[in-house]
Formats: sequence, structure tokens, C-alpha cells
Amino acid sequence: MPRLTGKTALVLGANRGIGRSVALEMAREGATVLAGAHDWPEDTDSLGQELHNLGPQHRVLTADLRTPAAVAEFFTEIRRHCPTLDFLVNNLERGGMPVVHGPYTEEQWDLEIATTLKAKWWVMDQAMPLLKNSGESRAAVVVISSIAGLTGRTGPAGLIFNDAYAAANRALASFTETWAREGAPTVRVNELMLGLIKTRHAEDTRGWGLLTEQQRRDLHHHVLLGRSGELPEVARAVLFLLTEATYMTGSVLRLDGGYVLGGERVPPMPPGVL
Repeated sequence: MPRLTGKTALVLGANRGIGRSVALEMAREGATVLAGAHDWPEDTDSLGQELHNLGPQHRVLTADLRTPAAVAEFFTEIRRHCPTLDFLVNNLERGGMPVVHGPYTEEQWDLEIATTLKAKWWVMDQAMPLLKNSGESRAAVVVISSIAGLTGRTGPAGLIFNDAYAAANRALASFTETWAREGAPTVRVNELMLGLIKTRHAEDTRGWGLLTEQQRRDLHHHVLLGRSGELPEVARAVLFLLTEATYMTGSVLRLDGGYVLGGERVPPMPPGVL
């Protein structure tokens, strides 16, 4: 039997890339998936078809979650379908790339903070009561973030991580700890901090195509494993945090192939003088 049978999962940012991969994997594992989507209508339609092929119980819900009123309306719709949530994958962000958007405007700053930071907070404010309703089954949340919160706009990643995006992701660590305290002992909340992932700041993005071959090599050289992450690797990490890491809450799991460690190499041990 699939391991998530009988569970209900809300996956946000689900119509493309990481969110889509996670939503489909959870559906294949037996969960009833509520997939949140915004923009990219063709991708939203194809996601709905893929989920329907996996079972009629899955639903795609479209909403722009950047205001508290919109989030409240979104969760009113969710409560029509289910009184509880077992899992939440809080995958909302606007990762504007300097190589794409150039110097920051006030509008770009506001969009980064509203999407990457504030929307996640409004969602958790509405979702926590539904997660606590899971009772003895114990609910779990994964907050998706970025190593931009550690690196900022520095080094090779300075072309793909913006200042406001980095600041928003740095703040998410504080939110994760607060939400873990609020959810305890029945709701676990952990953060999955991502590095270069295909469809997210790497291959299959507009920004990656704007980089020179040397710039792309510099980014991968900075990754200890020498490559970008794959979508199934992210989905497996999400499922680990949701289902296997039962004694982990308020923690950050970094999935970056060693990018954060890759700036400095370990030199050979010198012979010494003794």
C-alpha cells in the first residue's frame, strides 16, 4: 500500500518545477493532494490532468496568495473539501534573478518580500489550525527556502540571487523556528534549504540561459558535487522530512550539493617541520 494513503496534503506553487514534482509524487504515494497554483495557466491545466489521472480526489486550486484576504478566501475553499491537513509544503517564492531583472526597482523589492516571505506567513497562519486538527496522526510541514539566505548576492551566485530574495530567505529560518514552537507537539515544521536545482536558479530557467558558458561552469565548480540538483531528489527530501524525520522539528535541512561549502577547497596536508 502507498505510504501516504489516507493523508491530505496541501502543496503550494504546484503547477511547475519543484512544487509540481512534489505534488505528483505525493499523489502517487497515496495522499489526497490539494495543489495550489498561480500564473502559468497551461501548466496548471496539465497538472490538473496529471493529478486526475492519478485519482479523482485530487484538486487544483488557483489563487494569488500575496494578501491576507486572498489567503483567507483560499483556505475557506480548502475547508470546504477537508477539515484537516496532514501535510503542508509551503513552496511560495519569487526568485528574481539579477541576470534577468537587472537593478532592483521598488516594485521588484515588494514582489520578492510579498511572495517569498509574507505569503508564506499568511499561509501558515491559516494552515496551522487545520494541521493541529490532525490530532494523533501528527501533521508535518516543509518550508521551502534557498541558500540565498546564507550566501546573499555573492560569488558566482551573485548573478542569480537578488538582495531581497536573499533577505527574505534569511528571515524564513526565524519563521520556521516560531512555527515549530507553535505547532508542537503535534505539528512538526522543518525547512528545506535548496541550492541550484533544475527549474529553480539553474537549468530550465530563463536566467540560466542568459549566463555565459563560463558563468555556468563557475556555478557548478562551486558545487562540491559538480552539478545542479534534480527534481526527484528534492521530492525525496520533502517526503523524508514529512514522513521519516519524526524527531525533527524547527530544523533546516540543506540540499545544495555542497554549494555553501564549495568556495574553499581543502589543501593537501603539509609535511610539517618536526
